Amino acid sequence: MGSRARQPAGEGQGTPRPRARVLDAIVVRPVRPEECTEAGRQTRAGFAALYGEGDVEYLDAVADVAGRIGRATVLVALDGERILGSITVELNTKLDPAQQLAPGEAHLRMLGVAPAAQGRGAGRALLEGAATLARTEGKCRLTLRTLPEMVAARRLYEAMGFQGGTPEEHAPGRVHMSYELQLRAGAPPV
Repeated sequence: MGSRARQPAGEGQGTPRPRARVLDAIVVRPVRPEECTEAGRQTRAGFAALYGEGDVEYLDAVADVAGRIGRATVLVALDGERILGSITVELNTKLDPAQQLAPGEAHLRMLGVAPAAQGRGAGRALLEGAATLARTEGKCRLTLRTLPEMVAARRLYEAMGFQGGTPEEHAPGRVHMSYELQLRAGAPPV
């Protein structure tokens, strides 16, 4: 019994821009400026639950939603007014100025869901929202990198059709695994 995303009432009216996606009671939409702190707090909590508080610098970067909304799109998953987590979508440029997006690529970063909300479909809803946004922006593929220990996330990516690539060492002893999803115009979110 899978949940299907559906358009909220009023979809397709007005100016073309990312719309909220509904998955059961979970709505995905771009973060509002006044929500950045809470979105960062919930996303950080998801990462800290997996890794602990050891890498405070990275956890602080994950929590700094306000610091990246001018360079990327941050989508939030909500249950009513409660923010469950977020995902960062690099559509035109990477957050790291030393890196570039390939033509047709949208890159996903920092998908995190608060521990109390995990397992309810928020991560899937965020990925579906990111795929819809990328298609709307004319992108033909989504890419992301993750860590081997993110087993639940990797299972979700693979279940949604992402293909795994070759593991790459990005720092001594730290390996990232690359994933890619081909986006087809007019196709369901993922």
